[in-house]
Formats: sequence, structure tokens, C-alpha cells
Amino acid sequence: MADPSSYRPKPGEIPDTPGVYKFRDEHRRVIYVGKAKSLRQRLASYFQDLSNLHPRTRTMVTTAASVEWTVVSTEVEALQLEYSWIKEFDPRFNVKYRDDKSYPYLAVTMNEEFPRVQVMRGQKRKGVRYFGPYGQAWAIRDTVDLLLRVFPVRTCSAGVFKNAARTGRPCLLGYIGKCSAPCVGRVSPEEHGELAEDFCDFMAGRTGTYIRRLEQRMTEAAEDMEYERAARLRDDIGALKKAMEKSAVVLADATDADLIAVAEDELEAAVQIFHVRGGRVRGQRGWVTDKVEEVTTGALVEHALQQLYGEERGDAVPKEVLVPALPDPVEPVQEWLTERRGSNVSLRIPQRGDKKALMETVQRNAQQSLVLHKTKRASDLTTRSRALEEIAEALDLDSAPLRIECYDISHLQGDDVVASMVVFEDGLQRKGEYRRFQIKGFAGQDDVRSMHEVITRRFRRYLAEKEKTGEWTDGENALTEEDGRPKRFAYPPQLVVVDGGRPQVAAAKRALDELGIDDIAVCGLAKRLEEVWLPEDDDPVVLPRSSEGLYLLQRVRDEAHRFAITYQRAKRAKRFRSSPLDDVPGLGETRKQALIKHFGSVKRLRSATIDQICEVPGIGRKTAETVAVALAQAVPAAPAVNTATGEIMGDEEEDGTPETTAGAPGEPVTAGAPDDRRGQER
Repeated sequence: MADPSSYRPKPGEIPDTPGVYKFRDEHRRVIYVGKAKSLRQRLASYFQDLSNLHPRTRTMVTTAASVEWTVVSTEVEALQLEYSWIKEFDPRFNVKYRDDKSYPYLAVTMNEEFPRVQVMRGQKRKGVRYFGPYGQAWAIRDTVDLLLRVFPVRTCSAGVFKNAARTGRPCLLGYIGKCSAPCVGRVSPEEHGELAEDFCDFMAGRTGTYIRRLEQRMTEAAEDMEYERAARLRDDIGALKKAMEKSAVVLADATDADLIAVAEDELEAAVQIFHVRGGRVRGQRGWVTDKVEEVTTGALVEHALQQLYGEERGDAVPKEVLVPALPDPVEPVQEWLTERRGSNVSLRIPQRGDKKALMETVQRNAQQSLVLHKTKRASDLTTRSRALEEIAEALDLDSAPLRIECYDISHLQGDDVVASMVVFEDGLQRKGEYRRFQIKGFAGQDDVRSMHEVITRRFRRYLAEKEKTGEWTDGENALTEEDGRPKRFAYPPQLVVVDGGRPQVAAAKRALDELGIDDIAVCGLAKRLEEVWLPEDDDPVVLPRSSEGLYLLQRVRDEAHRFAITYQRAKRAKRFRSSPLDDVPGLGETRKQALIKHFGSVKRLRSATIDQICEVPGIGRKTAETVAVALAQAVPAAPAVNTATGEIMGDEEEDGTPETTAGAPGEPVTAGAPDDRRGQER
């Protein structure tokens, strides 16, 4: 724990201008990013009597070991730079919203010749129009099912579309009138594009004009005594109105706004957003955050706006944003939103009328979200803190282990031996810092020796980085890249957990002792009785079954096991898919596929002459000679065996990828390497 006075800047060093500042810990890792209208005044507030600081702010300044700042011209630039740095460095003491789900959107791929309507998640793509987000994917499918009667736009995948075009037969939707069947030429690309445009217009809220147009056409059809056509139009109007009922009118027609509400307590805050387009609620989303810094409601709103619109441009930023409290100051944030939209954006607190009533509804949703979140054991900050304290007490540590690394070994009967390293910080996963290892020091099955090798390699890298960066001397360069991100293996844990009992723990401790590292605690968690083993103790530490500390150690251990076995299976599958052609220098994947396609199998290719190989497009004589020599030197693989029937697969199937059998769906099984997930794989 550092004394803030040890790194406090000298008087007069800090400029009295707008800027962004970063606090770093002893390993030069960025732990907090902030912005200020006046850097001098803001930073001075951190270097005061610790008893006057908020507990979480006090923890931050005592964890930090240095502070640095960057001067900018305006507060808008400071806002943009703060957002960029928070996204890049992921500081542990900043407010970080954890989206409580991956929200689906209704997407129309207007960038394709025949636009497709589908459900999409994740990063938005250029040329695709999005509507939502929706709370559930089924809500999108229900809406689309109603609208396809009126707007028969393509919904099939590229594979289904190409297959229908090849066979000349549309899919079921084409036969029942819910697709215009562009795959078989029933409509031209231009006509289908107009359908997609009408669909997008309706979803964007321009509903009244389209329904009035259909009603007029229905009346004209009835007057002309075309009663069947009038009945179809009547049913179309009913389908559209039913789809409109799914998103109730809440504000005046043509109102585009986002409403943001915040519910908070001393430890956490929940944010709810309602997206209103064309006066209707088109989507909803929610976030939850730990309040790891002392922050006002206005500051929470500012962080939410950064999270919500940081990657958006144009119409994705609405004309109006309604919030429960305004950031201080509000002008830079409003200017930033206006810049991202390309036109004026109103950021304000609703005072009366329908907008205030809707804001109260959003606020109730935020409050309910916070209550539900509190019931989630793994995400509760108080529960995580108690778990870390219980671990520290049980293992007799000086302080709570804020960073825990866990290691596990996985193999299949001694083949493809690999190891995993997973990282938990403050009780939460840090997947970006997971690492995986291949055991290189020996062949065969020896979990204890493998654990010793992995721990040695990981912490040898750690020591090498410390020596290279000069942390042992002046500590100025430390264990980060020039941009401030931690180097691989450069950030040490407070606790190393190994999956196993006393032998594995002893091996890990011996590896650390050989490297001269004595400030990192080691323990092991044995699966059978969930006992915690320490290096020097003859008896295990038994934590109560209801212990939050034991629950956290189990989560860490299980995650390490999952990560290790996933890597081991991928490595095994890659080995099974290997081919003698992989070792031919200069032969890429495209030409390998061309050879296999031309000859049908590796066996036939092996028996081909050089002149015959030259007949393959893209294969010259020199390459053909190289292929012939490589295949002549390669030893033919053992035939694959179907373990369900005992049948030996014929050589004609030899193409570098053995047949998949019934032993493990989706995973190859060959002679000499049986799938023994019943107990042999770990």
C-alpha cells in the first residue's frame, strides 16, 4: 500500500487547464482514468488527508504509485480522450457498465443485392439498418412473422438462397406468400429492394401513411367488386396493426428520444435505457456497475452516455436524450453528442407531461434491475469482497488476493499435454489475460512435472520482464508497453491456485522457490473433497461448504479446467486433421484443396505421376516435384476405425481427415487414439 505523498506532484507542476489524468500502480498498470476542467484543482483533491476521502477513493490513491496527465484544448477533447483510454486500458477503479445481456436487433442487410431481414447481435456493420434493441429474440421473430405478410422480404441464409436458386424451387415461405422468392426470379432486385425499403420505413415509425394507403387500396378494390383482393388487403392491415400494438404509443408521433434512468445505492448502480422511435418504445437495455469510485448521479449519466453513444454515428444518436440528472458541466457532453449525430441533440431532464411519466416508468425498471442484480451471488460486490477476505483469512495472507491466477493440466492418455492459466481480479474473470501452454520439456503423462514446467515458464517470463524494464532499479519503465497496457506475464498475482492436491502444490511452490520468488502465495484445490492444500502443511484447509471463499476458488478452478480442456480438444482435432500436404513448403491451403479435389484423396495423389500433378490448375512442375517427394517420404496414416461398428474405413477416404464416428459427435476418433472422455481425458 503506497503513501500518496510519495508520488504527489510538486506545487506548480500541474497545469490549470483541461486535461485527462491516469493513476498507475507499482507495476505501471493504469488503474484509474479521469478528466477535469482544471487538472490542478482536480488532482489536488486526491492528495489530502486520507480520512477525508471516500473509502473507495482512498483505496484507489493508496493502490496507485504514480500519476500522469495529458493537456487538451477543450473539455470535449477531454471527454473523447477519457472514453478512449477507459476502453483501451480497462482501469479497475473506473465505472464500467456490465451489460446484463447481449441485446438482439432486427437488422436489414441493405448492402446486399437482395436485402435480408434477420436477428443480429454484436458489433454493427456498415450498410445494415438496425431496429431495436429488443429484450428477447422471439419478440423480433413475432414482429417479423406478422410483417412478412405485407412485406415479403427475404429472411433465408445465403446457403438456403443459393440452393433454391440452383434447384429453381423456393423455400416454404415462398410457397405460402411470406417471401417474394427473389431466389427464383419472381421479383427483380429493384422490386425486392423497394419491399425492403418499405419494411424499413414501417419499422422506423412511418406507419400511418402506409396504413392509410392500404385502406384506400382496399376501398378501391371493394368498389371494383374485387372482393378477394380487398379481403387480402384487409388482412394485411390487420397484421400491421397487430404488429404496431406490440410497441405501444408512449409519446407524440415522430418523437425520437432515448430515456435514461439510474437506480443506485452505496455500492452499485443500475442504468436502464428506453429507445423511443416514432413515438413508440422500440427497444430497451440495461447495465449494472460497481461504484468503485465516489461518483454522483450526473457522473453516472455521463459514463452511460459514453457507453451508449461512444461507437455510434448519425441517426443512431437521437434528437433528444432525457436523463434524471445532468452531467457537470453539461455543455461539453451535449456538444459531443451533437458532433456524433451531425445535428443538434437536446440533453435535458423531463419536467412534466408524457415524457416525465415515461421517465418514471424507466426509473421503476432501473430500480427493479438493481434489486434483481443484488440477488446474483457472483456479481455482488459485497459477496466478492467477503469471499476474498475469507480466502485471505483461511490462507493466512497479509491482504485480500485481488489478483488470482489458476493453472490446470489437460491431456488425453498422455497425448497433447497442455496447460491453462486463467486470471480473476476482484473476484471477476479477466479473459483478456488468459494464457495457454504446450508442455515441451518432456513427453508422456506427468501432471506434477507438467505443473512445475508451466509455473517455471510463466514466472521466468515475469522475472525477465522485470529485469528488462528496469523495475529492479528505478521503477520508471516498469512492466507495461509504451501505450500503458501490461506486457504478457508482466503483472504478478497475489495468489496462485493449482488444480490438484499436495503433489501439484509442492511442484508449484518448488518452481517459485527455484526462481527466488517468495512473495506469492500458493494453494491447491483438490476435486474429490474440495480441500485446500498449502505447501508446508501436512493437512488440508477445509473451508465450510457455505463459504463464499470456497465458492470463488471453485469458480476459478472450474474455469481453468474448462479453458485447458477446450485447448486440448482443439489441439487434438487439429492433429487429426493433419495431412502429408501440410509439410510441403510453399503449398498453401488453396492449392492443397485443389489437389485433393482433382485426385479425390491423398492415396490417389500419392500414386500420381509428376505430369499428372502438373495438370492441376496453379501447380507448376517444381511444385509438383516437391509434392511427389513429400508424399513419397511420408508414412501413410493408420486407417480410421468406426468404434461403433468395428469397421475399418477404406483407404479411398484417405484425404487427411479421418471419418467422424459415433463415439463422440463432431470429434474424430482414430485407431491408436480412442476417445475416452468417460474418464481418461482431463
